[in-house]
Amino acid sequence: MAERLRFLPAGSDAFLIELDDLETTLTLFDVLGVARPEGVIDLVPAARTILVRFDPHATARATLVEAISSLDLSVRSTRQGETLEIPVTYDGEDLDDVAAFLGWTVEELIRRHTEATYTVAFTGFAPGFAYMSCDDPAFDIPRRKTPRMRIPAGSVALGGKFGGIYPSDSPGGWQLLGRTPLKMWDTRRPRAALLAPGDRVCFRDIAKGATVPVSTMPDETTETTGSRAGLLVIRADRPALYQDLGRRGQAGQGVAESGALDRASLIEANLCVGNPRSAAAIEIAYGGFALKADRPVTLALTGAPAPVAIVTVDGRRLKAPFYQAVALDAGDELTLEYPPEGTRSYLALRGGFAVETLVASAATDTLAKVGPAPIIAGDILVPANEPVSAVNPHRPSPRKLPRAGDTVRLDVVLGPRTDWFKQDALALLLSQEWQVTAQSSRVGARLAGARPLEKLDATELPSEGTPIGSIQVPHNGQPVLFLADHPLTGGYPVIGVVARHHLDLAGQIPIGANIRFDAVTAFDPLIRETR
Repeated sequence: MAERLRFLPAGSDAFLIELDDLETTLTLFDVLGVARPEGVIDLVPAARTILVRFDPHATARATLVEAISSLDLSVRSTRQGETLEIPVTYDGEDLDDVAAFLGWTVEELIRRHTEATYTVAFTGFAPGFAYMSCDDPAFDIPRRKTPRMRIPAGSVALGGKFGGIYPSDSPGGWQLLGRTPLKMWDTRRPRAALLAPGDRVCFRDIAKGATVPVSTMPDETTETTGSRAGLLVIRADRPALYQDLGRRGQAGQGVAESGALDRASLIEANLCVGNPRSAAAIEIAYGGFALKADRPVTLALTGAPAPVAIVTVDGRRLKAPFYQAVALDAGDELTLEYPPEGTRSYLALRGGFAVETLVASAATDTLAKVGPAPIIAGDILVPANEPVSAVNPHRPSPRKLPRAGDTVRLDVVLGPRTDWFKQDALALLLSQEWQVTAQSSRVGARLAGARPLEKLDATELPSEGTPIGSIQVPHNGQPVLFLADHPLTGGYPVIGVVARHHLDLAGQIPIGANIRFDAVTAFDPLIRETR
């Protein structure tokens, strides 16, 4: 029997494959896992789609479409896993609303939720987040019209036909029923994610005697700290972050790429001091950062051009340049103030920083809570003294970055869900200015326009993969531009994706600036059939 595959553009180097149902989707995902076409970087399965990220230097979208269309999906996948009981305190903020929507009492809602069996279909959104299908078809709950800015870790929630448990504090639009004390993601366990595809879950009410299984609790570890020498952070108005080029190709573990918001600036900082391009540097948001050297070191600063001053050990105050190597002696202090343009500055140390890596990267993912802890005043930055190379002093001139009040134009590839919106909404996306609001972060830039974008109808979108640069539109019609720490999957339609060549610029747009989107391609879905 032939299967219908719909290929939807999702940016410069990704596309969605839309299928008819979850069973077919998981079958294709398993087939691609065995015979992954050349050039595919990541696969993100979801309810009825698979997001395919590829290297445009190694392959082309058309080549992958033809290769995937030729795959045999006649033998369906089967998955089996463990059965786990999850204890829940049913005190969620949306408990009454969900009961009213279903026409039940709260007591009946809790009873049916604890009697149902959930099966993990796929993972995504954040490390440890499992999308679980339910054997009680009545559980089909629309998401909130406006996502919450913060949902606590351990929250047990419903979204569409799926159940899930938030592994960390994060934004989200699912309906909250309660909370569990179990950790969904803990790297101290042999398997960091508590739930894996194929596992079955039964929820149990703590108020009726459910207990926390000891086997699911993380092992206690004893951390020893000794005196460390290095650069002392003496000021951090906002926590700074270790960042590198991210965790490419780790979506199979539910881990997003993350990494520097402005990769070009991070690379340039490393090149200024002779480090490898991918070495970890410090990303500093909106300046307000200072350190004191305990030894002679060589640094470089790039990105948002915050005014930089060096106070020497004998009290002299010197102005330091950007995009050039800077030498400090023992006892010297370096201070960055608020940048007049851009948002993020990058500080590289010749020889690199001694920083722990997790899943092959030292990047701090603020949504998933993966990576090194944020850097605050009093921390010590330890030099790694890694091998370095010679430095070319003739570096390119830094590019001009946007200021608050400026209007920035970003190229956008329409899709994958452009056709979910009214025609005038597409025209509005491309003609209206969108202001970057104060609710923006490394997860995404929250935008506000004079007129919201309207969908064709109120149909719920099953959760699906979302690449960096996605312009996701929640029910209120005000878009969110996903940045480096965005969730792997989302349940609101993406009207377009910022082109790869403008992602670094998008990461440097400050609060109070405006964005105009320019479509570089028409929305052009393709339909193919497999055997």
